Amino acid sequence: MVTTAALAACLLLAVLAAFQIALALGAPWARFAWGGQHTVLPTSLRVGSAVSVVIYVVIGAILLARAELISLDVSDRAVEIAAWVVTGYFVLGIAMNLASRSRPERLVMAPTCVVLALLSGVVALA
Repeated sequence: MVTTAALAACLLLAVLAAFQIALALGAPWARFAWGGQHTVLPTSLRVGSAVSVVIYVVIGAILLARAELISLDVSDRAVEIAAWVVTGYFVLGIAMNLASRSRPERLVMAPTCVVLALLSGVVALA
């Protein structure tokens, strides 16, 4: 179950990373992200989208390490704590996406964060 949850979370993170890369390159889908106030992101938010991709990679590594699918050069306790931080990050993401003025962002990204919070919670409990 933990392996499946970690791999499913990583798959969803990969989809989100592709979305953020597209936004960073100027795709007209910004109503689904960053508060939904733009169609195409301004430069500062494009940089934010690129940084998001790096964050998703780190989160994926933490979840895979917690599920013992990869090894990181840190203690098991640090990975456990990081997995709980990731879970909290996605719980916060639920609240932030629900508070968005953008209806598309609320309808797509809030449920996405719910799924990621649940999956990361399963992994953190391992």
